[in-house]
Amino acid sequence: MVKHIILWQLAEEYKTEEIKKGIKEGLESLQGKIPGMIDIHVQIDCLESSNADALLITTFEDEESLKGYAVHPEHVAIANTKVRPYTCSRVCMDYEA
Repeated sequence: MVKHIILWQLAEEYKTEEIKKGIKEGLESLQGKIPGMIDIHVQIDCLESSNADALLITTFEDEESLKGYAVHPEHVAIANTKVRPYTCSRVCMDYEA
């Protein structure tokens, strides 16, 4: 299995519950639509000590499934409309679990 973890910081003007909920609902709607994706979860309720606004944790069958997710049209559409326009920083870690 492969874990794909992303942390985003939202641009200051977009740090709203509505935008965070849109990111969560958009990405989690991909469950069952991406070949090889086992699980997807977005966390948007952070403690004040956090310096990230949203966390994505996904599990894939293998690295090829992760590569397919990256270019899958439904993922790209959500990333381009619900995530990328609002974020100012992104950190990613992929690893074999």
